[in-house]
Amino acid sequence: MSAAVSGGGGRIEGLSAKRQSGSERANRLARRSLPPTYGRLNDPMSGFMVLRLASTCAAIRRVNLAGFKFLYELLSVSEGKFKVEEVLLNFRSRRTGNSKLDQAVVWDWLVSLLHTFTGRIMPRRAISFGLVGLVGMGIHAGIFFVLRIAGWSFLSSQIVAVIVAAISNYLVNNILTFRARRLRGTALLIGLIKFLVVCSLGLVANIGVSTAVYTNMREGSLGIVAVFAGIVVDFIWKYAASSRLVWNVPY
Repeated sequence: MSAAVSGGGGRIEGLSAKRQSGSERANRLARRSLPPTYGRLNDPMSGFMVLRLASTCAAIRRVNLAGFKFLYELLSVSEGKFKVEEVLLNFRSRRTGNSKLDQAVVWDWLVSLLHTFTGRIMPRRAISFGLVGLVGMGIHAGIFFVLRIAGWSFLSSQIVAVIVAAISNYLVNNILTFRARRLRGTALLIGLIKFLVVCSLGLVANIGVSTAVYTNMREGSLGIVAVFAGIVVDFIWKYAASSRLVWNVPY
């Protein structure tokens, strides 16, 4: 493989200091997520690749084609068994075309890092769905407290916050998590209705499971266990159901 790096025989031209610094930080995190044998690589995410098919074929079949970068995905599933050498090159200024770096690419990079750091035990799409859910929790809390400060009742504030957070989650998931099956036009509105139904059923399951766990716990146990159990069931239901019913993709 070949890689462009600043120093050590390679040179990068045409990138702003901010872009180059961001690239270096991204590569540093990527190296930490990979097996230790690849720790000396300068750029494990891009470059021109030459592979020995006989020794990489099995790993290639395990690569997630929806992943961030093919090389990074290949190294992450290889369990550190590959012998990799880098040939440094000079990365020159772009003459034509535009950069493909956008929010979706950065999001894919973050999801791939978490996917690798967690041992790839969860589907990438589930990790993305969970991250969107965390953002939605922040939106929920923010709207709730703003409305309460404005004098709204607890119930009214909670209802508005829940609905706005759910709509936000739906739109962000449509743009990022399920962008290969992105809904538009009338399908976007129909999908929103389905998603809200899925979320409402998930809320019922959350309350039911957490209540059942709490009432069957031994005296003195922490209620947080019951709350966590409800959240897990709620997440699994929302992810599986919305994948199938809203975006029509396997979970």
